[in-house]
Amino acid sequence: SASSVVRATVRAVSKRKIQATRAALTLTPSAVQKIKELLKDKPEHVGVKVGVRTRGCNGLSYTLEYTKSKGDSDEEVVQDGVRVFIEKKAQLTLLGTEMDYVEDKLSSEFVFNNPNIKGTCGCGESFNI
Repeated sequence: SASSVVRATVRAVSKRKIQATRAALTLTPSAVQKIKELLKDKPEHVGVKVGVRTRGCNGLSYTLEYTKSKGDSDEEVVQDGVRVFIEKKAQLTLLGTEMDYVEDKLSSEFVFNNPNIKGTCGCGESFNI
C-alpha cells in the first residue's frame, strides 16, 4: 500500500493572483525543497503522486503519496529536479494550481492554492468544484 506523505490543505484563490499557466501544477520553492527532503532517504521512490479522494464535509480532498513509478495515465510535472505525478482524476481539478509548503507554529503542510474551486469547508481539507 502507498504511504501517505502529509496532510494537504486546499485554498480557493481568485484567478487573478496566480499567473495562468499551461502546467497542471506549479510548485513554490518551499514545496520543491520539502519534496526533496522527503525523498532524500527514499531512493526507491521517484517522486510524489497527487490523487483526489471523496471525503470530508465538502466532497473532495487531495492525497499525497510517495510513488515508485509513473502510472500510465499520470501527468508528470518536473520542476527543479522534483517529479510530481498527478492521477488522472486529479488533473482537471488541479489545472493552474500552485502547490506550496507552509510551516508555522501550529502545523506544517502542503497547501494547494487552487483557482478552480468554488469553496472549501471550514477545516480546509476538502473542497468542491
